[in-house]
Amino acid sequence: MTIRRAVVPGSFDPITLGHLDIIERSAKIFDEVHVSVLNNSSKVGLFSMDERLELIKEATAAWPNVQVHYFSGLLITHCENIGAQTIVRGLRAVSDFEYEMQLTSMNKKLNDDIETLYMMTNNHYSFISSSIVKEVAKYGGNVSEIVPAHVEEALKKKFADK
Repeated sequence: MTIRRAVVPGSFDPITLGHLDIIERSAKIFDEVHVSVLNNSSKVGLFSMDERLELIKEATAAWPNVQVHYFSGLLITHCENIGAQTIVRGLRAVSDFEYEMQLTSMNKKLNDDIETLYMMTNNHYSFISSSIVKEVAKYGGNVSEIVPAHVEEALKKKFADK
């Protein structure tokens, strides 16, 4: 029997309830879900890679078939390395689709055997992005309904230190 293995990639800086919606739904479909954090050396995130990994691990602890790790380089190479057949991408709005289509087209050129599955996010989370979460949290706004409680606390601590 082949293990159905998927990758949910992203920067997750920080992880939001929108991300978790996609991860949870993926965990119901696939035998293994690899939440894979892109280590983009040209971008400086609010949270370090280790902090992001810990926040994600805590947020996904209830799903035993979810693994959390980071990768650098091409997503397709990462998928090949872990034996993933599917990339799962969340779509919030039509505006996301054009960019995602470009990525998917390039990924198909690199490896035609790896499929991309798009999931529409739950309407409750369609306006959420990590950038918006950081901006609201930076100025003391309430993010309790869009991130897990431990992420909200981490954001408060991070901005109190700045």
